[in-house]
Amino acid sequence: MLQQMKAVFLAAKEDFEGGHLNSVRNLVQAEVFDNELDQAKELLSSGYASAAAVIAGVVLETTIRNLCSDHNIPFGKLDKMNADLAKQGIYNSLIQKRITAFAGIRNSAAHGKTEEFNKDDVNSMINEIERFVASTLA
Repeated sequence: MLQQMKAVFLAAKEDFEGGHLNSVRNLVQAEVFDNELDQAKELLSSGYASAAAVIAGVVLETTIRNLCSDHNIPFGKLDKMNADLAKQGIYNSLIQKRITAFAGIRNSAAHGKTEEFNKDDVNSMINEIERFVASTLA
């Protein structure tokens, strides 16, 4: 039985060293993010812009944290992680500015400051986050 298990462990080790487990993680994460962004779109179409912005913001922050993890950047506040990722060249300053703007919409939504954004802002936020997530998981 030990010999049979050895083959399983060796295959798992090979998958891990080949980066295949990371690919599986990305596939699962892409599916989860897709579902969450679909929820955000549905909430937005039903008139719940604040809830949609908060959910989209969670997807954004989780993606940023995963990028930090992948590039050995310490976790911190979103602004700091965003700056560190741009500083290391993971993405450019234009993307960094967009992420800062989306984080601002998310924070305004979470704190009930609905006068600071509108439905179109949230719609753009969701669409841009969807593209950003797709580009990071590719």
